[in-house]
Amino acid sequence: MPGFHGSGFSPPGWYHPPYYPNPNPPAHLRDQGPYPFTVNIEEVTLQNSYFRVALWTGNHFQLTLMSLNAGEDIGLEMHPDTDQFLHIVRGQGLVVMGDSRENLHFRQRVYDNYVVFIPAGKWHNLINTGRTPLKLYSIYAPPAHPRGTVHRTKKEAEQQHPQY
Repeated sequence: MPGFHGSGFSPPGWYHPPYYPNPNPPAHLRDQGPYPFTVNIEEVTLQNSYFRVALWTGNHFQLTLMSLNAGEDIGLEMHPDTDQFLHIVRGQGLVVMGDSRENLHFRQRVYDNYVVFIPAGKWHNLINTGRTPLKLYSIYAPPAHPRGTVHRTKKEAEQQHPQY
């Protein structure tokens, strides 16, 4: 079986995820970290219909895919020791950020291909203001969610991990 998605390259002792003959694997892949992994991030982000799924979790950062239904939000949250990067692949929304729950002085509308940088310690939320699902991926450094996290809905996320 070829390694690294058909490249034929598998150095001795290296682990590689299972080879998927379908070049467009489903978005609900198991968390592939901390092993070497390649993926078309735009395709899997657009295919994802779960509220949140961890696609790759390493020791120092994590990538999750998210899909917010029309009118849905991530939920006001703050990560004291984690920087966060959001990439809006498709959709539109409103980002709010600030130093406290009561002081969300930063407000910015976001659209396809916008990115958002969220410093550690900032309260933040992303609200889907469109009529279609908002598709995005998020990078956390260091990881913010347990390895293998899958939340099919926001309600499920809140029940399993109320701190998020």
